[in-house]
Amino acid sequence: MEPQPTAAPGGSADAARHAVGTVFRIESPRIIAAVARIVRDVGIAEELAQDALVAALEQWPRDGVPDNPGAWLMTTARHRAVDLVRRRENYARKLREIGRDLPVSAPPEEPADPDDIDDDLLRLVFTACHPVLSSEARIALTLRLLGGLTTPEIARAFLVPEATVAQRIVRAKRTLATRNIAFEVPHGPDREARLSSVLDVIYLIFNEGYAATAGDDLLRPGLCEDALRLARVLSALMPKEPEVHGLTALLEFQASRTAARTGPHGEPVLLRDQNRRRWDRLLVARGITALTRADATAAGPPGPYVLQAAIAACHAHAYTYEETDWSRIATLYGLLAARAPSPVVELNRAVAVSLAEGPSRALEMVDALAAEPALRDYHLLPSVRGDLLLRLGRAREARAEFERAAALARNGRERELLLRRAADCG
Repeated sequence: MEPQPTAAPGGSADAARHAVGTVFRIESPRIIAAVARIVRDVGIAEELAQDALVAALEQWPRDGVPDNPGAWLMTTARHRAVDLVRRRENYARKLREIGRDLPVSAPPEEPADPDDIDDDLLRLVFTACHPVLSSEARIALTLRLLGGLTTPEIARAFLVPEATVAQRIVRAKRTLATRNIAFEVPHGPDREARLSSVLDVIYLIFNEGYAATAGDDLLRPGLCEDALRLARVLSALMPKEPEVHGLTALLEFQASRTAARTGPHGEPVLLRDQNRRRWDRLLVARGITALTRADATAAGPPGPYVLQAAIAACHAHAYTYEETDWSRIATLYGLLAARAPSPVVELNRAVAVSLAEGPSRALEMVDALAAEPALRDYHLLPSVRGDLLLRLGRAREARAEFERAAALARNGRERELLLRRAADCG
């Protein structure tokens, strides 16, 4: 039987439905990963997780939210997975592959392998990043399955139409199923081939948690925690890969600022206004250690993640905003633009240049980016332009830019901040 919820006194059906959505958003990656280990098909695993969601929507408003809602969803999805496997004609073959009877209360155990990682989430990442998929499809599928992101959120991260992302996800799941791709962490050359996409996936998952593209909350800490944990696991798995250590360092530095990035009511706090005493110095120290490992293992020029970690380290070493070495940051962004060119990198470089050399030169750089199709609906472009105009004393133009940025922003907290900045322009 599925675990039954305990009705909460005074609990409303609306509150229960809200709880279902909240818990599923947090737990769905783990549920999909655990179920995929049973059914060996990420598409079917996602469907079974959705079945558990439907069951919760039917039962929780009636009976109350369970004491452990995440466990309720996990167990319900596993029960459905086991029932599905048992109904298949090849159930006996599946049992031989798994090596034992399938339990209903925990994922099936597999023989220990010292060169393997007992982590379903990581298996899911590497499976979704299989070379049979295009790079864009790998990242989109893993963000959907592991990060729990919706199609619009993924489209926002990629700066591409939603229909494009939806097609990538559907085709990717179909390809993995028809090609019978194993649900595993690869070894040897296969692991190296998939590493770049895996790093990109982890980075985008962290970014969605660090600055949510949509919704009413700026932060989604669960995504940051999942991404950081996976990055640390990868660092242990691949100790000689500088980019793995670079990504880990970057996420450690970024995560160290979490407590200072929002105010008492969840409102965003700009970098220059953050109380740096609230930065987590333990995470900063971990970031420095990871960056040192990246430098020690590098055999050539630094890669994109090592460069981004070096930029984050400049912020971490500055005890005040004014002490930040903006000249070095601008130089590092120049190296990053040469190594991994993109309009967003150029926009960040313009911000650094504005603080190192002044807003006039940076405004020229930003205006040159206005023609970039990828930035046409990117709210940070007019936001940066508004800040530069304000510093140049052009308050009326700055206000218009902040209002335009607010209209483009999908996150409620960011929209409020931009509207406040527009109002402050007078």
